[in-house]
Amino acid sequence: MSYLAAEDRYDSMEYRRCGLSGVRLPAVSLGLWHNFGDTAPLETQRAVLRRAVDRGVVHLDLANNYGPPYGSAEANFGTLFRDDLRPYRDELFIATKAGYDMWPGPYGEWGSRKYLLASLDQSLGRMGLDYVDVFYSHRFDPDTPLEETMGALDTAVRQGKALYAGISNYPADQHRRAAEILRELGTPLLIHQSAYSMLNRGLEAGVLDAIGETGTSLIAFSPLAQGLLTDRYLRGEVPADSRMAVGHFLKRDALSEQRLTMLRDLNKIAEQRGQTLAQLALAWVLRDPRVVSVLIGASSVSQLDQNLAAIESAPLTAGELAEIDRISEAGGVEIP
Repeated sequence: MSYLAAEDRYDSMEYRRCGLSGVRLPAVSLGLWHNFGDTAPLETQRAVLRRAVDRGVVHLDLANNYGPPYGSAEANFGTLFRDDLRPYRDELFIATKAGYDMWPGPYGEWGSRKYLLASLDQSLGRMGLDYVDVFYSHRFDPDTPLEETMGALDTAVRQGKALYAGISNYPADQHRRAAEILRELGTPLLIHQSAYSMLNRGLEAGVLDAIGETGTSLIAFSPLAQGLLTDRYLRGEVPADSRMAVGHFLKRDALSEQRLTMLRDLNKIAEQRGQTLAQLALAWVLRDPRVVSVLIGASSVSQLDQNLAAIESAPLTAGELAEIDRISEAGGVEIP
């Protein structure tokens, strides 16, 4: 059956302006990092994508090496885009990135002009797109002049293969310099993507200030800390189908007694607000006006719907924020 998007798809989503640009992004965006490779059923991917668009989640975030295997998330998205979403292309804001390892040899990773532009061409081919809305340098390359890396992003925009330029995982000083270079080239930096959550607050030591100074915005990935900030681990057990059980990014040693106590205390705040721990975690990241959106993964429609409920919650009070800080510090979280 052909897909027809819901008529009310824009009625309940909050859209936030990205920096000083004309772009508005949904407060919750869909990341295709973990659940859109060849290890996930295509029909489940289709159901999640359709539901996301029906709920106003029009920002879809990919990268060249998302999978597994590398490239498969873009290829699977390309199939679903062709089958379902092509009529809605102008309503979608699609991102991809290049910077981490993608193919063998000296030109298959980091930040050279050679790698970035070749990777973008490959990404467009896998997705069946003429352009992406934003193309990111996925990580800072200390061995390539920043002028070369930013020049490649500028070229991608001038060629019409991307509409905006972004950076990901850049330190504060390199963020400022990247923004300066792109501004001089006439392709302003739109957005910075990095990990940010109640358990990972390193950006507060300088990157968030740099984002505010340069008139850009943060889009936060891993706002649920790879699933730790959900109810899956509150009993101290590791579900067989969880990311911790797989152990690629989230290890079992992350579930210490100190960490469990902190998660349970945070969960009490969520319950008092009528929320899940995940919804509280998303609302906490979105509290900062420099954050334009949170990137969530979803392995099912029900998981997507549960997380989207975060945008319906009341703002966190000063007392709640102070209590979250107290619990976090007691749990070993560094608060800059």
